[in-house]
Amino acid sequence: MTPALERAYAEPQRRYHTRRHIEDCLAKLAAWPGLTEAERRVLTWAIWWHDAVYDPRAADNEAKSAEMARRDLPTLGATPGEVDEVARLILLTAGHAVGEGDRLGAALVSIDLSILAADEAGYDAYARAVREEYAHVPEDAWRRGRGAVLQRFLDTPVIFPDPAFRAAHEARARANLERELKSLT
Repeated sequence: MTPALERAYAEPQRRYHTRRHIEDCLAKLAAWPGLTEAERRVLTWAIWWHDAVYDPRAADNEAKSAEMARRDLPTLGATPGEVDEVARLILLTAGHAVGEGDRLGAALVSIDLSILAADEAGYDAYARAVREEYAHVPEDAWRRGRGAVLQRFLDTPVIFPDPAFRAAHEARARANLERELKSLT
């Protein structure tokens, strides 16, 4: 981790999107089957940089995080192709949509969203932390906005684009999302 990333993940507005989130994602990556060493390297960088820029008031966090990765990774020995792939993967985390056959994109998005399938206590802690990140949003607006986000996830055919991860975790994620949505109405 670079000093800039260390500072970024320690910013005071962060409650969920912290180094702990990154470490959780890295632990899931470590257990992810079927990846080459090169794929793990690219995914590791994508995980480290995907939330490097996080301003709850902004809509371009992923784009700025990808720019930061493009700037930082060559100094760490990444090839131009690796830098391009890391930036592409980071941008996928903006909408969590992955194209057919995009194995690395499916892995990253599934890992990034894996908190949705946590046990109830873990999910509830995540939901509280995200609310704290959006403390500037009035309660009524929060309920409407958060409810819309949850409903979009529930309306998608799949939450986790990786088939194996989906088979193991989709049902719990949907139950958590439905439970939180119900608490907002």
